Amino acid sequence: MPVTDVGAFLGAYPYRHLGSAASPEWLLAQMDRLGIDVAWVGYLPTILHSDPAPGNRELEKAVAQVRDRLEPVPTINPEQALWQEDVNAAALLRAPAIRLFPQYQGVATAGPESRAVAESCVKAGLAVVLSVRLEDLRQRHPLDRAGELEPHEVRALIRAVDGLRLVVTHADRTFIEEVHFGLTPEEADRVVWDISWLWGPPDDHLQHLVRTVGPERFVFGTGTPLRIPDATVVKLELSDLEPDTLAGIRGGHLGRWLGRRDGGR
Repeated sequence: MPVTDVGAFLGAYPYRHLGSAASPEWLLAQMDRLGIDVAWVGYLPTILHSDPAPGNRELEKAVAQVRDRLEPVPTINPEQALWQEDVNAAALLRAPAIRLFPQYQGVATAGPESRAVAESCVKAGLAVVLSVRLEDLRQRHPLDRAGELEPHEVRALIRAVDGLRLVVTHADRTFIEEVHFGLTPEEADRVVWDISWLWGPPDDHLQHLVRTVGPERFVFGTGTPLRIPDATVVKLELSDLEPDTLAGIRGGHLGRWLGRRDGGR
């Protein structure tokens, strides 16, 4: 399975100058340097857009020539009247998933608007990506007052929408445990977690969670360019995880999880 980063971004960030790091060329160079084959990419400007559709089209253009490496993950704003058209466009684009940013969009993560979008994604065969946070609180701009997701919100959303598959990024050990151990096995099987916010050695929260939650629940994610992508790579290189588990986190778990979504093919 290709090494797949589920948590990358393109585009300008409202609260920090990224320079060339906002470009596909920069991202591809980092991927080549670190041995990452494929990245699911969101588009940072759409975090604050009432209507993310124009930004989604910019994302589509940015990755059009490199779809074998960069998979677009469009943003959907549940408050936008034409959100269903945006979901339809993502499905036509053959995107693997869509992104919701409820803490920036002013909607409840498990409220009726978000549930409606999630139900539409189930019908369209799209996963939903949620980020607990994008930056450490100590790094954030004073005007960036969006809250962080809460574990109960993720539990409520996965319970409310049958068949929904969630990719949750930027979650720490405590967050993952509060969600996972509050779900049924069937519900927990519909959630995967990227490892970008988990401590590696010596504290090694990742290894602890692999033992207690199960290795198949974890996938590769970097959060680049808002986070240094090397951190995720080095975390795995320094770990004592079994080779099969490492291969699964790098891409195998995600591939099998997506296969189950499509009937096991």
